[in-house]
Amino acid sequence: MSILLQITQAVTDSATALQPAVKAEQSISFLDLVIKGGPIMIPLGLLSVAAVYIFFERYFTIRKSSNIDKNFINQIKDFVHTGNVDAAKALCRNTNHPVARMIEKGLLRLGKPIRDIESSIENVGKLEIYKLEKNLSFLGTIAGIAPMFGFLGTIFEVIKIFYQISLENSLQIDTISGGLYVKMITSAAGLLIGVAAYAGYHYLISLVDRAVNKMEINAVEFIDLLEEPVKK
Repeated sequence: MSILLQITQAVTDSATALQPAVKAEQSISFLDLVIKGGPIMIPLGLLSVAAVYIFFERYFTIRKSSNIDKNFINQIKDFVHTGNVDAAKALCRNTNHPVARMIEKGLLRLGKPIRDIESSIENVGKLEIYKLEKNLSFLGTIAGIAPMFGFLGTIFEVIKIFYQISLENSLQIDTISGGLYVKMITSAAGLLIGVAAYAGYHYLISLVDRAVNKMEINAVEFIDLLEEPVKK
């Protein structure tokens, strides 16, 4: 009976001792966690800023390239039908859009075989796709290396914990639990940045695919437009 009372008293004392720690943990702010993450949080912070910048810069660029005024295509058709090629070229030069540059290249090749015109338009299209995909590889790289940086920071800090234990020649729970949760901050931050960058990368890739499809559709319409007089 006395043993049971001692166990109950020990559990009660432990719960009482843990209450301040729980309260302290609940009061930790996000800034405190970042600071406690250590120096490795600096490169992680730079990676997060770079990922955000690349995502939004590419997002607005790709969305702009995906949308083209329908009147532009209709005007090009009218100019070609009426034989006003110079006006069509001028309209393309004054329109800052991948489709406009592709069509302008085709207009410059008028008089040559259709296959040559298609080839020149395709080459310009490849260049425009390359421009759309600019810096996307960096976003994919961030998605891969950010978690690695986080794990690296955690491993270094865990090594410090065990080194401290070896110096004290004793295994203290406070030494492990008091610092281990802090050391996991870098892993959590790295994973968060990596997952966000990974999702953003694939979302932008899907936008690029949509933009490429629209470019191909407009290029095919332009080629069909050039072939209409031949068909007649």
